[in-house]
Amino acid sequence: MALGSSSSNVPVVPNAKKALDQFKYEVANELGIQVPADGYWGTMTTRDTGSIGGNMVRKMIAMAEQSLAGRGGQ
Repeated sequence: MALGSSSSNVPVVPNAKKALDQFKYEVANELGIQVPADGYWGTMTTRDTGSIGGNMVRKMIAMAEQSLAGRGGQ
């Protein structure tokens, strides 16, 4: 790990945690993956959690690209 970097997954915008959690559930639902009722994701397979995370990243990149394109190249 690089000097000065942190291993914690703290959102850059603290208020975004709730929105990211909701987004995670939405993506899981779209993929047809059953989410844990108790909120503990540790019993899920790596394949399922990886699919959810990967699709979240794809969607966030698409949203960022649309936002940048909407600026008109500024």
